[in-house]
Amino acid sequence: MSKVKPSNRSPFGPLLIGVAIIGLGALGWVLSRPTKVIALEPGAGANLEARGVVVGSRDALVEVVEFADFECPGCGYFATVEEPDIMARLVATGEIRFRYLDYPLDIHRNAVAAHNAAACANEQSKFWEMHDGIYRNQDRWNGQATRNPKAPLKQIAKDVGLDVSAWEECFDSGRMLPQIAANRREGERLRVGSTPSFKIGDQIIPGSMSYDQMRGYVAAEKVRIMANQSAETGKSVSVDEARKAQVPVKP
Repeated sequence: MSKVKPSNRSPFGPLLIGVAIIGLGALGWVLSRPTKVIALEPGAGANLEARGVVVGSRDALVEVVEFADFECPGCGYFATVEEPDIMARLVATGEIRFRYLDYPLDIHRNAVAAHNAAACANEQSKFWEMHDGIYRNQDRWNGQATRNPKAPLKQIAKDVGLDVSAWEECFDSGRMLPQIAANRREGERLRVGSTPSFKIGDQIIPGSMSYDQMRGYVAAEKVRIMANQSAETGKSVSVDEARKAQVPVKP
């Protein structure tokens, strides 16, 4: 007759494994737990004027203003595909001055956090580096990817060479939020309905824009400005002057 052999296994084994699994789950929750959504308080920045961040020559005849949301996919497309060409062929050549204005939409959970991150980078004169990093990595920090955007935004700050301690102090303080609110209020005043949208002269143009499209709007705005100057001075615009107003096509 066979005898049942006594087991050498400890009765505490399954218990210890269960405790370990629970511990790992708790650690994962701590690392990924939802954070309070960073939002713009009603009335914030009411005493401030819209400013944005500007790149380009002060002497440029035309200023292009972009109203943008860092979490907006269309803005991400413009920033990573179209904007580099525009920066090289219109901004760097002195044809236009380009202003980025915060316009975070309420439908995007993590947008204000990203605008806060970029504004804090601007304290270290690295707005455009952070701007590019944020847009290139939208899928790491947006509302679909995480409910705790600070961690990936902090990594982007590190990647672009910021003093991360100074950046984090700024980010946590929220001191940039009133200016972000003031910038958004300017878009609301102009009835900007979507992002990205561009203000060129008195026109608000919705949607992403290629170099050729922007060049056409800029050329028309230059002619309009010169015509107004002509009317004010009583001096007519010559054919040569009108031709010079057309932004040249650069290879």
